[in-house]
Amino acid sequence: MMSDPMSRPARADAASPAVALAPADAAHLRRAIALSATAAAAGNRPFGAVVVAADGTVLAEAHNDNAATGDCTAHAEVNALRRIDQRAERARLAGATLYASGEPCVMCAGAIFWGGVRRVVFGLDAQRLRGFRALQAGAGDLEMSCREVFARSPQPVEVIGPVLADEAEAPHRAYWSA
Repeated sequence: MMSDPMSRPARADAASPAVALAPADAAHLRRAIALSATAAAAGNRPFGAVVVAADGTVLAEAHNDNAATGDCTAHAEVNALRRIDQRAERARLAGATLYASGEPCVMCAGAIFWGGVRRVVFGLDAQRLRGFRALQAGAGDLEMSCREVFARSPQPVEVIGPVLADEAEAPHRAYWSA
């Protein structure tokens, strides 16, 4: 009998450090991974993000839609942050967690910092992501981890990841091989 993937215990896979991921963290990260598959099905690069308040309330979720919109800043993390009423929710964001299917890029890490989120959980790390992006002619990015960006923050930002990386990689394998 197969179990519900949202209720499976989280595990660190071969590419991830041994991290004990809380069941709620695993469920929200798996939702971000599902959103990444939604992005890919719509012709966008497969990235998803979910922002969750400390009390467990989902504040926003989004996927990458820069191919559909032509907006180079329409990454999943930025889209999710844009959906939050910053005036009403600003105080809640300091205790919130942003779950991202892939490691936030430099731009997204900056948006996370400026948005006031102080905890990030991500699936697939940037190094593994670059392996897929290399399949695209002329692809490149700023090779800086989100941890490096957050290390410059005057406020501590907790980063957990990569975790559930094999699950987070699946939408990329499908997208980039098409």
